[in-house]
Amino acid sequence: MIIKATFTVYARSVKVTRIIIGLVIAVVLSVLGTWRVSLAGAPETYIPNDPYFDKQWALKKTQLLQITADDPEVLIAILDTGIDQQHEDLAGKVVANVNFSDSPTASDLNGHGTHVAGIIAATTDNGIGGASVVPGCRLLNVKVADDNGRVWASSIAKGIVWAVDNEAKVINISLVVPNSSPALEQAIDYAWSKGIVLIAGAGNNIKSVPVYPAAYPKVIAVAAIDSEGELWSKSNYGDWVDAYAPGVEIYSTLPGNNYGYQSGTSMATAYVSAAAASALTTVTDTNSDGLVNDEVAALLTTLFAVPK
Repeated sequence: MIIKATFTVYARSVKVTRIIIGLVIAVVLSVLGTWRVSLAGAPETYIPNDPYFDKQWALKKTQLLQITADDPEVLIAILDTGIDQQHEDLAGKVVANVNFSDSPTASDLNGHGTHVAGIIAATTDNGIGGASVVPGCRLLNVKVADDNGRVWASSIAKGIVWAVDNEAKVINISLVVPNSSPALEQAIDYAWSKGIVLIAGAGNNIKSVPVYPAAYPKVIAVAAIDSEGELWSKSNYGDWVDAYAPGVEIYSTLPGNNYGYQSGTSMATAYVSAAAASALTTVTDTNSDGLVNDEVAALLTTLFAVPK
């Protein structure tokens, strides 16, 4: 049984006729083997006690994927503006920090990175804050953007290499740069060769022009859809985009034990990264190359992508 989204494609918009995306999947069959993604339960049967869950439409309209207690913890690197690791809903999630930005601190003075982190890994069913997709995972706080959100390709490249060398299995890059860079592409190739799944935002410029690192073939490029399944009005788009995920009015953590809404392909990227983390615990190496990142990428692009 293959469960996937169906889409009608327009020149400037994408109509998702039924939002059955990667967060809904229970069992997926590949040509060469069986892929099973851990399923916590449907919204009508599983409702966490987090008070802000009602604000999280992306979790309510889909099914909440979680890594169960007996699954191995997946280490996700978040390359962003930093993470407020003292946040009440992210306490204990960050296991290592590094700062490749011009900021004097690896902490998050911007809010963007903390918001992304909460979508992926906020503690769930703890009676505070909101829920997340993979609350069992752990995070690497890889600060590559400064406190104003500015980022350079060289910083992203350094962050990728550091994340790989510190045993990340998934790398979330909710950032864009306009041009390709040899150092950045080399870092992507290095991560892929080590079995890492890389996911990056497609950008928020209402353009079909590729941005990086999302446009590299070994990266899953993610655009944003709203609660009606429509392409977000500010999302980039095009045949270089691999996945469409919830990214409009997403409620998550903000620095200082705060919470709030943000929109963008950054938020959509976080959902796909979380799904990748869950899939990594269950997929098998169907082509005997010794790695499973290619199987995970194929699974995610099948489930989240616009059919050609």
